[in-house]
Amino acid sequence: MKPTDFRRRLRAGEQLIGTMVTLPTAATAEILADAGFDWLFVDAEHGPLDSGDLLGILQAVGDRVPCIVRVPQCDEGWIKRVLDLGAQGVIVPQTNTPEMVAEVVRYARYAPIGSRGVGLARAHGYGFRFDEYVASANEHIAVIVQAEHRLAVDSIEAIVAVEGIDAVLLGPYDLSASYGKMGQINDPEVTGAIEHVVTTCKSADISIGSFGVTADAVREYKAQGISLLCAGVDVLFLGGGARKMRSEIVSES
Repeated sequence: MKPTDFRRRLRAGEQLIGTMVTLPTAATAEILADAGFDWLFVDAEHGPLDSGDLLGILQAVGDRVPCIVRVPQCDEGWIKRVLDLGAQGVIVPQTNTPEMVAEVVRYARYAPIGSRGVGLARAHGYGFRFDEYVASANEHIAVIVQAEHRLAVDSIEAIVAVEGIDAVLLGPYDLSASYGKMGQINDPEVTGAIEHVVTTCKSADISIGSFGVTADAVREYKAQGISLLCAGVDVLFLGGGARKMRSEIVSES
């Protein structure tokens, strides 16, 4: 699909399978862009990615796959920067209140919908596609907020009512930690919270996303009707593949 189609397909609830990019090497993202995924989850929250790394990743991927960047926090500067670099959307962590979610929307949208700053950057063709980009950005940029804390679960009805969000991304591990059950993502209290978020999003016709390290984990989310899926991480692909090859060689000796 064209990168500009991502938001339309997301809002339509189409199944979109992506994977996570955390390494600050453009070649890694370039390789994953040719692996058949629908989108790339570029993690600038936990990954060691600065603006220069993000620029290199976005340039290497080009128009082959939509890149959605998770910023470190709900911050106007970060959101503006990654969108100006050419990301097709943002994922914002720890958006626990409707007020925070409204801020995210405002920072990601140009006036009159929001207050995104206007500049000349890669997204604007360094000025040569400025009018075209500014005229269509509000239509094409995806805004995804994360429900990964019990406070977000408590406020989820008000969060999904904020106009302008395109999806809610679950964070099962952080969510479990907020209930004092770190890593216990199958605990009934945690699964109950996830079910509440999923049910509320479906009722509001808001797309839902989640992350799974393995294919089996993602299948469970898919069975719940979650359409925005992120499966695996670049470092695990690298490390897992290396360990598997070594193990095969050793077992033959």
